[in-house]
Amino acid sequence: MKDKLTIKAKKEGYKARSAYKLLQLNNKYNLIKKGDEVLDLGCWPGSWLQVCWKTGCECIGVDLRKTNLRLSNIKTYQLDVFSDKFFEVINEKFDVVLSDMAPNTSGNIEIDQFKSYELSERAFEIAKKLLKENGNFLVKIFQSEDANELLNKMRKYFKFVKSTKPVSSKKGSKEIYFMGVGFIVG
Repeated sequence: MKDKLTIKAKKEGYKARSAYKLLQLNNKYNLIKKGDEVLDLGCWPGSWLQVCWKTGCECIGVDLRKTNLRLSNIKTYQLDVFSDKFFEVINEKFDVVLSDMAPNTSGNIEIDQFKSYELSERAFEIAKKLLKENGNFLVKIFQSEDANELLNKMRKYFKFVKSTKPVSSKKGSKEIYFMGVGFIVG
């Protein structure tokens, strides 16, 4: 059975309910602005790209799955973020790096938490290489002991760091979002 936000998303033309997570966080923290160049990691099916496009951003989306989204100022690549080729393909600087990546869950909480940490840590590594000075970073991670380690690492690279959970996250979901605002170039 589809929940209210899934139905609302389809009605409003979004590919998925996750659009509302980014909309809520952006309304509160102004992470993406008109004219920003945005990198969206884990972009499939494209709802975050749609939000960025409606905001007036130029976007590149990356996912293991092919993302069929035909909008001006949006390019998508079917690419593994852990691939050696990643930085050959994606090698420009961005105002914002977003990551809504999540592992295929196994049902084993500890394994799923660790896989989520690995994806989030990789997104952070990518952000450190590709963010412009004063850029912003948003990453999804499953709550765990390791998650706090990532949050502490982020504090060294951003002027403002916060852990948050959008109202539109499903009840009972272990996902949280870490924000880094104002990237400090080393």
